Amino acid sequence: MPSPAPAAALDARRKAAIVVQFLLSDGVRLPIDTLPEETQIALAREMAAIGVVDRATLDAVLTEFADKLESLGLAAPATAQEALAALQGILSPAAARRLLENPETAKDPWAVLAALPVPRLAELLSAESPEIAAIALSKIPVARAAEALTRLPGERARRVAHAVSRTAGVSPAMVQEIGRALAATYGQTPEAAFADKPGDRLGAVLNTAPQTAREALLEGLEGEDPAFAAEVRRAIFTFAHLPRRLRPADVPRLLRGVEPRVIATALVAARAGSAEETAAADFLLAALPQRLADSLREEMEGIERVRPADGEAAQAAIVAAARERAAAGEIELLQPEETA
Repeated sequence: MPSPAPAAALDARRKAAIVVQFLLSDGVRLPIDTLPEETQIALAREMAAIGVVDRATLDAVLTEFADKLESLGLAAPATAQEALAALQGILSPAAARRLLENPETAKDPWAVLAALPVPRLAELLSAESPEIAAIALSKIPVARAAEALTRLPGERARRVAHAVSRTAGVSPAMVQEIGRALAATYGQTPEAAFADKPGDRLGAVLNTAPQTAREALLEGLEGEDPAFAAEVRRAIFTFAHLPRRLRPADVPRLLRGVEPRVIATALVAARAGSAEETAAADFLLAALPQRLADSLREEMEGIERVRPADGEAAQAAIVAAARERAAAGEIELLQPEETA
C-alpha cells in the first residue's frame, strides 16, 4: 500500500476531493449535480485517485479549508442565471426579459425556473402540455415540484404525472431548449400596464363622481360581479369615510391648508345629508381645537343654504387634501378594516 502524501504535497484539486469525500462520508448531501459536467467528471476522477489519507493530512486539509471559509466575506452568484434567480421579483420586468434573452443567461434556464414562486410553477404545470409539464416537473427541485403538483386539479395532476413515463427518450439538448422557452415565458413577472389594481382604479374614478351616480353604478356592478363591486367599495374614499380613515390627531393637519369657507360648506352640506355624512362632520369638529371648531361653527351659521353640487365639491376638496397630506407623509390614512 503506498504511503499517504503529506498535505503540503497535495494540489488544490486533490484537497477539494478530500474535503468532498469527508463531507459525503459524514452524511452531507452536496449539490454536485449543479456543477458543470466537466467539473463533475474531474471531481469523480480525483476522488477515485485519493487512496489512503492519514489523520494528520486530513486534519491539515480540513483546517486549511475551514480557514479559507472563515476568510470569505461574501459569496456572490457565480453565473448570470444564478444572479437572475437571486434578483427574482426585484429586477424590473424589462431588465429580467433582456437578461433571459441573453445567451449567457439562458445557458441554464432551469435555475431561473427553480427559483419561481410555487403558484407560478403551478401555473406553468397547468398551462403547458402534459409532456412539457412532465419535463419541467422532473427538473424542478423535488419539494417545490411536489407542492406545485398538489395545487393542480386531480385529473390534470394525474395526466402530468403519467407523462413523466414518456420523458425517458428526451435528449439533454431538447430539455435545455424547453427550459429556455419556459424561462422566457414564466421566468419574470409579467409587465403590468397599470400600477394599481382594477378596483383601486375604478374606486379613484368614483371618488369624484356624484353620490347618486356612484351608488347607481355600484348597485349595477354588484348584480354582475359582487366580488369586484366589494373591491371597488373598499377602494372608494369619500367624505363619509373620514371617521374610519383618519385618526383624530391628524384632523388639524388635514384641514390646515383648506380654506375655512370650503370646510364650512362641506360641514353644512354634511349636516343636511345622510347619517354617515353628519357623523363625519361631527367627527371633524370634535377633533379640532376648541377655538378653531368654534370659528368654523360661526362660519357655518353664516351659510344659509348649500347647493348639492357645491357641497359635494367642498367635501371632495377635503378628501383630496387628505390624499395629498397622506402622500406627503404628513398624515396617515387608515385602511378600511383598521380602526381609528
